Amino acid sequence: MSDQFEAAGYGLTSVGWGERPAIVAVDFQLAFCDPAFATGRSDHIANAVKNAEGVLNAGRAAGIPIVHTAVAWSHDDEFVKWKVPSLRDITPDSPAASTVPQLWGDSDIYLIKQYPSAFFATPLSTILRNRAVDTVLIMGVTTSGCVRASIIDSFSCGFKTIVVEDACGDQEAGPHDDNMRDVSRRYVDLISAADAISNLESLPS
Repeated sequence: MSDQFEAAGYGLTSVGWGERPAIVAVDFQLAFCDPAFATGRSDHIANAVKNAEGVLNAGRAAGIPIVHTAVAWSHDDEFVKWKVPSLRDITPDSPAASTVPQLWGDSDIYLIKQYPSAFFATPLSTILRNRAVDTVLIMGVTTSGCVRASIIDSFSCGFKTIVVEDACGDQEAGPHDDNMRDVSRRYVDLISAADAISNLESLPS
């Protein structure tokens, strides 16, 4: 954070953990994580996938809710005005919409979305409220797109929002770094995957 932001009072408090966390894993789907797809060839995203695996395993061991999202479209009216035409090939039943196998668990929840945020026009907020969740750990891809949108909506829905920074990925490191710096000034705490695992392992059973 620059001296100017700090002097203006940005980022001076922390969000902290509540009592009932959940993990929201944004769009860890093959379309963005598998090199068979043009949007899935980023080394930065591949590293995020590796880091996310341990966090998800720790979350399952702790018995907390885990929700995966994927973007997919059944018809053109859902696709609206996305500026990445190749994404239109992702349909709900296509391999491109499937969660990366090593990140999926049988107890996990899977939601299809058509828009950037995991919360917009999905039942995510209701699912979390029904389970008395007060803290949302966000990770996923891509940082500058759907991850950032989900961060802002999680904050706007009133959840304590914590981002597992090295379990988020983008096409390049620069946009990831810029967006992480920005949201940490305003909305969220940033933690590492190692710290997330440690915190999840210390949750009361």
